[in-house]
Order: sequence, then structure tokens, then C-alpha cells
Amino acid sequence: MSSNNTENWMKDIGVLDHPSGVGEGSTTSAATNITALVVDDDSVNQMIHSKILENLGIQNQVVRNGKEAVDLHSSGNNFDLILMDMDMPVMNGIEATRKLRAMGVRSIIAGVSTCTRDEREQKEFMEAGLDDFQEKPLTTPKVVSILQKVNKKC
Repeated sequence: MSSNNTENWMKDIGVLDHPSGVGEGSTTSAATNITALVVDDDSVNQMIHSKILENLGIQNQVVRNGKEAVDLHSSGNNFDLILMDMDMPVMNGIEATRKLRAMGVRSIIAGVSTCTRDEREQKEFMEAGLDDFQEKPLTTPKVVSILQKVNKKC
């Protein structure tokens, strides 16, 4: 996908509609202290998810697979929100979510997947310890919905 097509697509799904920093009275105006980890092996998805979070005033970091997410937490990093892809090389989202929960990670973990090919797989992902599941592409309203869970937990 060319950068021009990517930008048009990001506008279509609402990523580029919102200026950086969220206005007063918004559901996510308290989001400025929230930190997030984007776990996805696809660079376009990384960029979209990171940009949505940035537009909502959320500091975020990006890793390419579940092992990198587990390693990051093992080294003492913590996040309020983790956006976890299901299908990744090295360590998939299901295994990474199980390991993070076994380590005592209490972050809101939202699973994301390109499509719900298999209800069994989605159920297994939820049972691994997800707090939420969203189909890609993530959009600003989907992320705001997830953030409402973070704000309730904080």
C-alpha cells in the first residue's frame, strides 16, 4: 500500500480526523496519563494503532511479537493498555497473553485480529486473559471503547 493510499485509508477509518490532544469534555480527556503497548507484526497496523493512540494523547510503544511484549514486561516496563494482535511470528497473541497474565500483568489487554475466522480461536484468545476483543481495522471509536475500560480500572 502506497503512503498516499495508506493516508486515505487512515482518514476513512477515522485515524486522521482527530487532532493531537483530545478536547475538553471528551471521554478520553483523562487519557493523557495512560500508557499503551502495541503488539503487532504488521508495520501498517503498527502505524495505524500508534497514530490512533497518539491522537488520543496516549503515550505508546510498539513491538513486533508476543515475545518482545513479554520481554519488555520482564524488564520492568508496565502499560495501562496492551493492544495484542492474535497472529504473529515468534510468539502469538494467545501465548503472550497467557504468559503476561501468569507474570501478574494487570494491564487491560485488548486482542485484535484481522477477522474472526474461527470462533474457537477467538474463545481461546479471550480465555488466555483478554479484557476485550476487537476486529481490525481498529478505529478511534473502537479504541475509545477500550479506553473506557482502562479508565474504570484506574
